[in-house]
Amino acid sequence: MDVDAVFGADLVDRAERYERFLLADWALAQVALLVALVLYARRGAAFARESAAGRIGTGMLLGMLGLGIVWLVQLPFGLAAVWWGRRYGTTEVGYLDWAVGDWLELGATFLSVCLALLVVMALAGWLGEHWWLPGAAVFVGIAVLFMLVSPHLSSTEALDDPPLAAAARDYEREQGLPEIPLRVEAVSGSTSQANAYAAGLGPTRVVVLWDTLLDGRFSDAAERVVVAHELAHHSSDHLPKALGWFALFAVPGAWLVMRTTRARGGIGRPEAVPLALLVVAVYQLALAPAQAWVSRRMEAEADWKALQSTSSPIGARDLFVGFAETGLGDPDPPTWAYIVLESHPTLAQRVAMADAFARARSR
Repeated sequence: MDVDAVFGADLVDRAERYERFLLADWALAQVALLVALVLYARRGAAFARESAAGRIGTGMLLGMLGLGIVWLVQLPFGLAAVWWGRRYGTTEVGYLDWAVGDWLELGATFLSVCLALLVVMALAGWLGEHWWLPGAAVFVGIAVLFMLVSPHLSSTEALDDPPLAAAARDYEREQGLPEIPLRVEAVSGSTSQANAYAAGLGPTRVVVLWDTLLDGRFSDAAERVVVAHELAHHSSDHLPKALGWFALFAVPGAWLVMRTTRARGGIGRPEAVPLALLVVAVYQLALAPAQAWVSRRMEAEADWKALQSTSSPIGARDLFVGFAETGLGDPDPPTWAYIVLESHPTLAQRVAMADAFARARSR
């Protein structure tokens, strides 16, 4: 595909410059994170000797301290990304508002880590080194719980667009779905980027549209493609499948934590918690390409289902070009970034799919 011809040479050049800084910022943030966790793994065990909170309580305190260190280390890189976004007009959020704006999500992360440490350290105290298999099941259980409640972690309101809601009902019938609530999240005060997502499991399933998708910059056809795409995640069971992939990754991850914390007495000892945090961070970074590949496959399937449901390759094309215009997404990112970070097909690939669908229909 001639990316310059589809997206415009000026837009592609601007998007490349915008993304180049963010990629460098991400890479530096990972280096800083690993350095901080290495230092914490080496010296954090000393804090265990000063705690009177008991074995499990001390482990949970060390886990919270580690997460606090991670947050502080990542803070300057996040602020740099906000500064860059403000410079390019993709965000309007203030620095202080950004720093304190995600306390609910941060609190949920702290709670999840504390719960995981509570259960895993208790299992390790009971089962010794055999904790890792039931421990992996605990990690999966926490992930299931988080996915169930995730629709309630952000403030949304019901979609007030009868034509779009009616189109959604048609797509649900075509895709074999019951009625899925359509919600709108107000983000226009902080960003100009457009997005949508499917969330929840079973009775909590929902599709959330950012209000930046509905502010007139996207055509009605493009909005319908977004809705059909997010419904396709539910009809294809992508969220339960994502949990299945998480389970596959969690089992060897738990075994790795068990093996690497042996020298500290195992994860049942609070002295091993800082080392376990480092191991988990390295493991997640190593898994990033595999996780990105899985996500891209699911997103491509949802794109194809959206094309089938809407029969609107023009709407899909408008949508993906609009994403580049409003969010400065690089239509053709560097290969390493695509492999490691991209959770979606590139915008160029998504336009190419829409064009291929249009050619197939015209035969």
